[in-house]
Amino acid sequence: MFEKILIANRGEIALRIQRACRAMGIKTVAVHSEADAEAKYVKLADESVCIGPAASSQSYLNVPAIISAAEVTDAEAIHPGYGFLSENADFAERVEKSGFVFIGPRPETIRLMGDKVSAKNAMRQAGVPCVPGSDDALPESIEEIKKIAKSIGYPIIIKAAGGGGGRGMRVVHTEAALSNAVITTRNEALTAFGNPTVYAEKYLENPRHIEFQVLVDDYGNAVHLGERDCSMQRRHQKIIEEAPATNIPPRMRDKIGERCTEACRRINYRGVGTFEFLYENNEFYFIEMNTRLQVEHPVTEAVTGIDLVQAQIWVAAGEKLALRQKDIVIKGHAIECRINAEDPYKLTPSAGRITQYHAPGGPGIRVDSHVYHNYMVPPYYDSMIGKIIAYGDDRDQTIARMRIALSEMVVDGIKTNIPLHLDLLSDTHFLNGGVSINYLEHKLALHNKAGKENS
Repeated sequence: MFEKILIANRGEIALRIQRACRAMGIKTVAVHSEADAEAKYVKLADESVCIGPAASSQSYLNVPAIISAAEVTDAEAIHPGYGFLSENADFAERVEKSGFVFIGPRPETIRLMGDKVSAKNAMRQAGVPCVPGSDDALPESIEEIKKIAKSIGYPIIIKAAGGGGGRGMRVVHTEAALSNAVITTRNEALTAFGNPTVYAEKYLENPRHIEFQVLVDDYGNAVHLGERDCSMQRRHQKIIEEAPATNIPPRMRDKIGERCTEACRRINYRGVGTFEFLYENNEFYFIEMNTRLQVEHPVTEAVTGIDLVQAQIWVAAGEKLALRQKDIVIKGHAIECRINAEDPYKLTPSAGRITQYHAPGGPGIRVDSHVYHNYMVPPYYDSMIGKIIAYGDDRDQTIARMRIALSEMVVDGIKTNIPLHLDLLSDTHFLNGGVSINYLEHKLALHNKAGKENS
């Protein structure tokens, strides 16, 4: 086992990884920007290294600085968390070539699954159901693209092959809008991802977002840990996640989970990963694989009792999985609410100093957060300041516990989306389970329209 791990991230995930390491007797190195010098996880780490100014490009995305920090502190491995460099194959390769262990998949696997076209082709070969669409990148000829679009059937969605985070995609309803959508998406993809390649898929009108968690060692042993429903999202960003998903036939759940683990063996996967699907009319359609730890991993931990961060570390250290699929038992229900520093309905960021802070507690409540009283929320990074995870014997008990936790939580000095969460946890459609990925966008649009009419 490693003696020291460098955590190449910030915020609540840096603290989460640090806690897992401490439980395993592993020392930690926190790297941080100048803006995060007073962060909780920096103070709690065994060592810390400032790697640059506030801007991510000069700190958390500064590969030479991170590698240098690992060298000067004698770290043996680097954990990338999520976001930033976690799915950057070049970074993973640089880590390994520098003599450190990258706590994640192999660089070649990250590249394979990072390109959405090659990822879909790999999944088709493994028997994983995919959204109907172009098998390869779209050609240059607009006439050829029109033929492909017609064969798929409108509406279609144009996606960047190297995209992610909700960027690099356009929905096209008519042939007249096709050419401009392709050109615009290609330009955006080149600017955002350095790769202008785009492809086309059938646009599903009202799907749910269901994802499967997998855990794989270096020896071909793979298990899936059930699924999560992440349909409550806005601007393609999730805000509520739950496990297990409601109204999914158990036989179908088992079938898709088995396909995911088989795909992992085929592509020589290692570590934790997440297969993301759209689910509509009782059919699953693969959209992408996240080759890292997910923000919503705690709901899976709650219903399985498995510490995913510790599992990541064990696998990266070369240990064999002690678990087999028959050992995975899903028990109870868990819901996670992402607490963001933003206006709850307009969604505009709200940086600033937290003048009063109180974290909730009680049976079945877990809070993953790096903030504290008098903490300054910086304006430079993602708006998420923490997560509340509620667990109960069933979904109704879990929702009741989450309502209490949200009502207890105090974050003064800035705006947060806690009022929106309280609203959603009393929403009839959410309570019935199975809302689509479009539901929250429509709800927010109606709320904001009503607000304008009343002002």
